[in-house]
Amino acid sequence: MISVSFLGIKDHLKERLHQLEKMDISYFHCDIMDGKFVSEKTWSFEELKFLKEIKKPLDVHLMVEDIETYVESFSKLKPQFMTFHVEATSNAEEIIKKIHSYGCKAGISIKPGTPISKILPYLKEVDLVLVMSVEPGRGGQAFLPNSIEKIKELKKLQKNYHYLIEVDGGINDQTILECKKSGADIFVVGSFITNHSDYEKQIVKLKNK
Repeated sequence: MISVSFLGIKDHLKERLHQLEKMDISYFHCDIMDGKFVSEKTWSFEELKFLKEIKKPLDVHLMVEDIETYVESFSKLKPQFMTFHVEATSNAEEIIKKIHSYGCKAGISIKPGTPISKILPYLKEVDLVLVMSVEPGRGGQAFLPNSIEKIKELKKLQKNYHYLIEVDGGINDQTILECKKSGADIFVVGSFITNHSDYEKQIVKLKNK
């Protein structure tokens, strides 16, 4: 399944998402950054209210410190998944419950330097685990190969739980193949698609892998 990140779209966002919506993708990946947990800052809820019009399911990735406030705001978009970073909280169980209370599936994410052991206590509660294959905070970075071992480890554990494995960062028509072989279920793809004028051509390249 492909989740398209629109982080790299700088102009005419609404029109371009409606264009992408017609294509063979599974989700829109919405990168929300607060300028604190990561250095960059992206959209507020008000700026993305139009996403209520989008028919593709939303996959919201919160790269923020004040997770609960952002969960409350972005739950109004009725996303399928809301994912937060384990590194940003000491209260992960309560955040998972809060996300579920809004009728969303809960995801937990780890940075490249964070081991799987950090999220083991929460695997029974979450619906998705997001492996960051670049340092979170900006698009267009190169894929970090050590992410493959994390995907494989999560795949071995997956049979005991109900989560999906998502991978985000540096995904293109080459790296997607290795991630798929390793057991990932959802592939977040940004610049490989959105930096090109022919979105459909790029999506077909990915699907062919």
